[in-house]
Amino acid sequence: MIALLDFPLLPVRASAEGWIVDVLFYALLAVCGSVTLGVFVVTLFFCIRYRRGSPASRKKGEERSLGLEIGWTSATMLVFVIIFIGAGIVYFRMASPPANAEEIEVVGKQWMWKVQHANGRREINQLHLLIGQPVKLVMTSQDVIHNFSIPAFRSKQDVVPGRYTSQWFTPTKAGRYHIFCVQYCGMDHSGMVGWVYVQEPREYSRWLAENAGGDTMAVAGERIFRARGCSGCHSPQAAVHAPLLDGIYQKPVALSDGTVVRADEQYLHDSILQASKQIAAGYENIMPTFQGQLSEEEVMELIAYIKSLSEPKGSTP
Repeated sequence: MIALLDFPLLPVRASAEGWIVDVLFYALLAVCGSVTLGVFVVTLFFCIRYRRGSPASRKKGEERSLGLEIGWTSATMLVFVIIFIGAGIVYFRMASPPANAEEIEVVGKQWMWKVQHANGRREINQLHLLIGQPVKLVMTSQDVIHNFSIPAFRSKQDVVPGRYTSQWFTPTKAGRYHIFCVQYCGMDHSGMVGWVYVQEPREYSRWLAENAGGDTMAVAGERIFRARGCSGCHSPQAAVHAPLLDGIYQKPVALSDGTVVRADEQYLHDSILQASKQIAAGYENIMPTFQGQLSEEEVMELIAYIKSLSEPKGSTP
């Protein structure tokens, strides 16, 4: 009996944002449970009252209570409007990472999670985090739709091929927590799991020291930028008339069709792999596509380099 009472309804909560998700979950559980219980009680009452042989009157009545109908309808609507507002607050809160969030790139691939930190450190099916540090995951898929879920953080997000999705959280409790793919993605879907390691500052520093080495994502992206010939077009000295990339990140870009888009990660991704999708105004459609020539990790490194061109001079990528 004691073991049953100790069984947790949800995994341990280990993120600063998890409490508001739990509040919403328990509110929905309470409302749905109350409605279910009410229907059961009324059904049971009618079964007993109007059982065969009971003296209860079965005469059809024409009585109606407008006040009762308005009351229960209004109360139900009010409850679900409150839940809707709460869900909206949760959504917008979890869709707006703080400015100091550390960006980590995640690529889903049948059947593993490939993680790359801005400083160049790579992990497979593991994610090491510093306790108390907000983290933003920028994610895409190499093949099919996946879903990156950390139940202890109350967070999950679809990981879609050809698109960037994101989620953020602030880990608050040191420990080891499950990573799951919760979108069926093929034969070994159940094996697409991993671990998040939330570490105290001293332990995290030791992990960093043990895994030192390698180029940052921006440096690796610059190497690809030059090796693939991008610098031959997108530089002030280039003979080819192509847009300059210095400072372009998050700036508005006018397109040849008269629309204006923001140069975010998705725009840069599509410009690399689908060059003819959005042509900048004043430029010809002459850029070759790199679809099938670059992996998603390499595209992310290229984007990290382009983003570094918008950072103040002397800052560390």
